[in-house]
Formats: sequence, C-alpha cells, structure tokens
Amino acid sequence: MLSDPPPDWETTRRREIGSTIRRARRAAGLTQIQLGEMAGLDHKTIHRIEYALSDPSLGMLLRIARAVDVPLAHLVREDRPA
Repeated sequence: MLSDPPPDWETTRRREIGSTIRRARRAAGLTQIQLGEMAGLDHKTIHRIEYALSDPSLGMLLRIARAVDVPLAHLVREDRPA
C-alpha cells in the first residue's frame, strides 16, 4: 500500500473518472443504489468512486461499464490536447 499522498494529476484523474461514471449512471437513468445492485457493489462504493474518495479496481470498472452499457474506455478516457 502506498503511504505517500498521490500526485495532483492522479487526484484530478480520479475526479474526472468519477464524474464520467456519474454522468453515465444518470444518462442510464440509474440511482447509485440501482447501479450498485446491477454491478454487484454497495451503493456506498459507487458514491466513493463517483466522488474520488476511493480507487476502483479494474473489475469494479468493468462491472460499472457493463451496468451503464458503455465501453470501459469511455469511462477512463483522458481527453488531453495532442
């Protein structure tokens, strides 16, 4: 387990990914509770992911992507200028 605080860019990316998940959940017409049930996760876990309070595992991201019917890449894509 890492003991040092994460770099700023990592915290920013977590927030961006969480916001993308929140938008995808809302676009699918789901509450955090409903998404949690569909993804096999606790709704509190969904909340912590959406608000960048915890790091989701790859498995969690895959289940969330399937539940909201979007490709995993859509949830984690980084839009940086070329």
